[in-house]
Amino acid sequence: MIDNLNQKVKSLPLSSGVYLMKNINGEIIYVGKAKNLKNRVSQYFQNTKKPIKVQLMVDNIHDFEYIITPSELDAFILENTLIKKYKPFFNILLKDGKQYPYIRVNQKDLYPRFSVVRKVKKDGAKYFGPYYGKINAYELLKTINSAYPVRTCNKEFKVKKRTRPCLNYSLGLCSGPCCDKISQEDYKIIVNKAIHFLNGDEKEIKEILKNKMELASESENFELAITLRNRLAMINELSNKTIVDLAKNAEMDIFSVIETERHRAINCTIVRTGKILFSKNFDISNSGESLSESVSSFLLQYYNEKLIPKLILFNIDFDFNLIKEALAVSCEHEIEFAVPIRGVKKKLVDMATKNVTNFLQKEIISKDDTINFEMANALQKALQLSKPLTRLECYDISHISGTNKVGSMVVFEFGKPNKNDYRKFKIKTIEGNDDFACLQEILSRRVKDYDSKLDLSFSKKPDLLIIDGGKGQLSSVCERLVGTSFENVPIISLAKKNEEVFIPQNSNPLVFEKGSLELRLLQNIRDEAHRFAITFHRELRNKNAFN
Repeated sequence: MIDNLNQKVKSLPLSSGVYLMKNINGEIIYVGKAKNLKNRVSQYFQNTKKPIKVQLMVDNIHDFEYIITPSELDAFILENTLIKKYKPFFNILLKDGKQYPYIRVNQKDLYPRFSVVRKVKKDGAKYFGPYYGKINAYELLKTINSAYPVRTCNKEFKVKKRTRPCLNYSLGLCSGPCCDKISQEDYKIIVNKAIHFLNGDEKEIKEILKNKMELASESENFELAITLRNRLAMINELSNKTIVDLAKNAEMDIFSVIETERHRAINCTIVRTGKILFSKNFDISNSGESLSESVSSFLLQYYNEKLIPKLILFNIDFDFNLIKEALAVSCEHEIEFAVPIRGVKKKLVDMATKNVTNFLQKEIISKDDTINFEMANALQKALQLSKPLTRLECYDISHISGTNKVGSMVVFEFGKPNKNDYRKFKIKTIEGNDDFACLQEILSRRVKDYDSKLDLSFSKKPDLLIIDGGKGQLSSVCERLVGTSFENVPIISLAKKNEEVFIPQNSNPLVFEKGSLELRLLQNIRDEAHRFAITFHRELRNKNAFN
C-alpha cells in the first residue's frame, strides 16, 4: 500500500492545493493545504521520525485526493471550508464548533429590537460581544429590556398595526411602537441609549436599575428587587473588566501562542469597549504543520462567523500576510497585526501568555494522551493485526437472574473513550438467563444499524471487537457474525478471572504481562463497558420498580 501511495505522490503537481487523506473505509481523516502539493504530501511518507499523532494518521492513510488551487490563499480558504464540511478526526482545531453569543441590533429597522445571536452576518446590523462566563448575553438583554422599553417581539411593521398593545406595554417593558404609542424619533432615542450602554457607558443604566430596585423593595416586591440587584451586580462585573489605561472605545483581540517539542497551545483574549470580555485557551498541538501554518489555520477557523477587530495582537512575530489576506475576504475593514513591545498592550499580551503557559502545563502536558496512542499500537502488535487500531468497540451484558436484561457498547478511539459513540441496548427477544444469546442479539442489531448508515456512530466499522467474557461468549458472537459485513472484523474476548484473551480458532488463550500497555487498554475498555452496562441496568431496574 505504501508503494502505491508513493507512486501516487510522485505524480503530484508542484502547484498549490488541498489534499484529503482517507482511511481504508474511504472516510476523510485529515485535510491539509500546501504551497507545493508534491513536496508537502511526500513528507508524510518519508522514513523519518514524526510526532506520534502524525505517525498514527499516516498509518491510517489508505488513499488520498487533492484539489489544485490558483494560489496558496485559495488553498488556505478551501482547506478551512473542507474541514468545516467533513470534520476530519485529525484536524483537531475547534472541533466543538461552539459559537459564543452576541447581542445584535439593526438600526435600519423601523423600530429596532435587540436579540441574542451566535453568528455574525454581513447584514448592516451592529453586533456587541462575544459574551462569555459571568457576563451572560441573555441576562444582559433582559437588563436592557428592564431599563429601556424597547420591543422584544418579532412583529413586522410593514403590515397593519395593532389597535391594542401587548402585556409588555402594560408592565412598562415596551414603549408600544406597534400601536403608535411612541414616535420613531423618540423610540430611536431609547435605542441609542441602550447602544451607548453596550458601547461601555454604564452610568445611566446603573442609575435606572438602582431606582427601580428601590421602588420594588419599597412596594415589597422583593422577587423583582432581587432580580434587579443581580442585574446590577452583572453590570458591575462588566465594569470591573475595564482596562484603565485603554480608551473606552478600544477594540482588539490578543493571541499568545507557545509550544514545546510535542504540544502547542494558544490563548485568545477579547477586548471590546476597553473591557476584557473573553479569555479562553485552546490546544493546537501539532499535526506536522509549522507554527505559522498551525496558527493561521486556527485563526481562520476561529474567526468563522465572528467579529474581526481592526487590531490583532500577538506575542510572537511571523508572516501574517496569508492570514491577513484570508480574513480580508470576510471583513470590510483593514486589519492590523502587531507584536507590542511596551505599554498596556504589551501587558495584555503578557497576561495572555501567562494564561496559556499555565494551560499548557496543567491541562495539556499533564493529560497528554500519547500513552493512549502507545497502548493502541502495543495491542495491535500483540494481536499481530495489520491495520492500526483506530476504533475499538467493547460489548457487555448486565442483568439479575435474567430480568431487566441490557447490553452496552463502549467505543475507544486511539486508545481513549469516545463517549458520544457509546450506545446501550434493551434486550428484546431473549427470555431467561442467556448471556450468549443476548450478545448475539446486540451484535446483530449493531451490524443491521451499520448497514443502514442511519446512526452516525453505527456507520463506522470497528478495527477490533472486544467481548466481555470467555471462550463461550466469543464463539456465540463469531457464529452470529458469519455472512455479515462484520465477518472479517477482528474479534477477541477478555475473561476477567485470569485476564485471558481468547481469539477465534485458537484453543489456547493469550496471557499478557500484568501492567503491559496492551492489557491496560483491554482492561480499561472492558471495565468501562461493564460500568456502562451496570449503570443502565440499575436505571431500568429502578424505573420498573415503580411501574
